[in-house]
Amino acid sequence: MRILLVEDDPEQLEPLHAALTRSGHIVDAVEDGINARWLIGEKDYDLLILDWMLPGEDGIILCRHYRKMGKSSPVLMLTAKDTTTDKVTGLDAGADDYLVKPVDLEELLARVRALRRRSPLWCGDSLEVNGLLLYLDTMCLEWNDQQLKLKSRDFQLLEYLMRHPRQVLTRDQIEQALWEWGEEPESNAVVARVKRLRQRLRELGIDTWIETVYGTGYRLEPPSL
Repeated sequence: MRILLVEDDPEQLEPLHAALTRSGHIVDAVEDGINARWLIGEKDYDLLILDWMLPGEDGIILCRHYRKMGKSSPVLMLTAKDTTTDKVTGLDAGADDYLVKPVDLEELLARVRALRRRSPLWCGDSLEVNGLLLYLDTMCLEWNDQQLKLKSRDFQLLEYLMRHPRQVLTRDQIEQALWEWGEEPESNAVVARVKRLRQRLRELGIDTWIETVYGTGYRLEPPSL
């Protein structure tokens, strides 16, 4: 799931970003409303996490702008404001949920899992391709009664491939989908990530499912049943 996280305090932004990334999410993290407004116009997100008080434009203004754009992905507001009036203001602006600071990371992740189910892109808590099951909440892979726990980067790549089975995905498409805003992947970054995922899939005997389309990219090509 791709998330836009907007928080102007680095001491709060960094642990939130780390926790979401460890859970397998791709997180574009920014510290002000101006960059956030630009990003929501450029990218499609499954979830927005917006701090209320921000330089440039606050979270309430951003949320209203997002809804006026016709975007329907869930919005979670983070704020120290905890009165009923404040909560009503946030919800009336188009937010789907409200979390009061200081944020408990486990509660945040639980709310993210719940909000994911409201996303227009949600297709269930697992992905299945030819009997291969990927569980999105636990980042576990299951094949022929064998299970494999994936690390976040391997999980992100496999999830992307499983959402586009048998489709050739170019290196540029993979970079755009999996690298966070502001990151500059090295020239061999996609190759290295595919190699690492194949090594993990070899533990289940299915590393050949990822085919290299020379000069173009990669595709997930499971054997015919």
